[in-house]
Amino acid sequence: MILIKLGGSVITDKSQYRSFNQEQTSRLCKEIAASGKGVMIVHGAGSFGHVIAKQYSLKDGLQDFRQVPAVAQVQYDVRDLSQKVVVELMKVGIPAVSVPPGSCFVMDNGRLIADNDEAVKRLAHLGVMPILFGDVVADRSKGFGICSGDQAMEVLAKIFKPEKVVFVSDVDGIFTADPKKDPDAKLIEKADRRTLDHLDSELSVADVTGGIRGKIEEMLNMCGDSGECILVNGTVPGRLLSLLKGEDVVCTKVRP
Repeated sequence: MILIKLGGSVITDKSQYRSFNQEQTSRLCKEIAASGKGVMIVHGAGSFGHVIAKQYSLKDGLQDFRQVPAVAQVQYDVRDLSQKVVVELMKVGIPAVSVPPGSCFVMDNGRLIADNDEAVKRLAHLGVMPILFGDVVADRSKGFGICSGDQAMEVLAKIFKPEKVVFVSDVDGIFTADPKKDPDAKLIEKADRRTLDHLDSELSVADVTGGIRGKIEEMLNMCGDSGECILVNGTVPGRLLSLLKGEDVVCTKVRP
């Protein structure tokens, strides 16, 4: 089985509140179906979650009861987005159902606690694909917290132990710097634990402790002992399909 995350940057316009990219989501779902592979899908919240969550500092937990209506609004919005993704999957013959993390899991100080995974397992066993996504979740310590799509990926990776984990984003892979801002940024095509030592010596402290090192460590943790974790650009038509079919494409591949 291949575990796929459709990032919020590819299924929404993250700069505009509740802006769903139906055309791109439809194409990606068609590519997944055309691959013929057994998959499980998580998606990001994109502009359906980030805009209001940032405005009301929801990631910091309960600080002011004026945040509470925002919690309800974000939960409504991301569920609406998830239904839109499910519709596109159903159109291509993939039986899918939206499973909100906030309805079946809790968090504790920002960590997702998935101690009852029976419902998700039973759906998958029936052949119904459970679709998890970024959500606002009750938190034992902070009142509530943000469960990212990546956290949902980690939970499903532990439950189902996929052979591959694929992150579909709007960039070609992991770079030595932000490719949208730095023309000298270089694509890291392959990475393993030794790559982290190289990053420590080659990049600035800000780069290493920020997105680059963190992303590679996160991907390594999802690989298990023998899996593979890949970051690929979903805005390029056909690239996800080619990757799923085993063809060489531009991407970053992380192995233990």
